[in-house]
Amino acid sequence: MSNDIKEIQADVLSAFGTLGKENPEWMKTFKDFVGASEKEGALTLKTKELISVALGVCAKCTFCISLHVKNAIGTGATRKEIMEAGYVAGLMGGGPAVCYLKYVIDACDEFGAE
Repeated sequence: MSNDIKEIQADVLSAFGTLGKENPEWMKTFKDFVGASEKEGALTLKTKELISVALGVCAKCTFCISLHVKNAIGTGATRKEIMEAGYVAGLMGGGPAVCYLKYVIDACDEFGAE
């Protein structure tokens, strides 16, 4: 698997496309679930994206990290906020999660977090 953030995203999004062709009903249900979970409510979209960054680190999912760092930047999250979400994930996930902060740094660099 590639370590390039944009390549990681492209690979998984391509897989989502294949899944959508193979089972459109399942993919629609998944997308509806994502949409319902990520819409703004008691928590802002920015807060939800920062939580998702942290969960991606704990889950050791490079795709999740790259996607949610990009999304967090899109909601106005700063590099410092994104990194702090990652630090909390490191606290909760231990050494293996801390190693995945490398991908948070790469995504912040790649997507221009300020």
